Amino acid sequence: MRRAGSKTRTIALLILYVVASMLPAWSERITFSANSMTGTAGNSSDTTTLSGSAYVLTSSMEIAADSITMSGKNFRYIEADGNITGKNIEANMEFTCGRLSYDRETKIATLKDNVHLADTENGVSVDAQLIEYNQNTDIARIQIGITIKQKDNVCSSAYAVYRKKNQMLEMSGNSQITQGEDTFRAQEITLNLDTQQITLDGRVKGSVVDDKSAEPDKTEKKDSVASDEIDTAGDNASGEDDAPPDGMTPPGKVPGAVQDKAASGAENAANAPIDARERGRKNDTASDLSKDDVPPDTLSRAKTGGGKRGMDD
Repeated sequence: MRRAGSKTRTIALLILYVVASMLPAWSERITFSANSMTGTAGNSSDTTTLSGSAYVLTSSMEIAADSITMSGKNFRYIEADGNITGKNIEANMEFTCGRLSYDRETKIATLKDNVHLADTENGVSVDAQLIEYNQNTDIARIQIGITIKQKDNVCSSAYAVYRKKNQMLEMSGNSQITQGEDTFRAQEITLNLDTQQITLDGRVKGSVVDDKSAEPDKTEKKDSVASDEIDTAGDNASGEDDAPPDGMTPPGKVPGAVQDKAASGAENAANAPIDARERGRKNDTASDLSKDDVPPDTLSRAKTGGGKRGMDD
């Protein structure tokens, strides 16, 4: 009985080993959901289609779309269509597009129709009509209507290769890079996204705006403004006597109009003719003398109104 039991266990272990050896090394768990599904569940050789809010999650890829079809052995191939959004979990690459195909064995994803790819780790965004991304090498091959942005760089070309690990961008076919107001054109352009070093090759053209040429003008303008401020400050300082409110005269000060009149009167008096002044003095002296020289009788008669003269008559 013991020998029979040991033989049974040995056979079971051999069967498990054979089944495990038949499974591919890249096998992974697949989670999916949808409003409806057509196909045979659990049969790896058939095609299964998910429709309406379709969603598929693998260990390295997350995909949501209007419809998703899984086919091939162990659902090796995944195809999505309509309003696709997804994420490469291993590389932190997010994307949107109109159509997608993904090979789970080679880990190559092909994105088509109004593709937007974003490398969130390095701040790189790519817009194109066709992008092929290899998860094993972290290399994206980009074609048709290319626009790539990173920091101040805006790049365009007919074909481009983005190497995520090395942070290198290679462009060919009417390539162009714009950095602010500077523009560089060539048949082939290589941009190091870390160091911002640019290499141009073939029919090189460019235009660069030199900011230094405008610096002397700015310095002259600053100097002129500073001198104007100094002059204005001097004017204000010269007239800065605590100004009283409107219509009032500061204590201890005479209004300007009165000062002007007084000054003009003194000046006229000083400038009067000498003869006129002397005549005025003589008249004053004569009037004083005439009062002193009148006899007392005459004065008394004048006071009494001439009565004595009438009596004598």
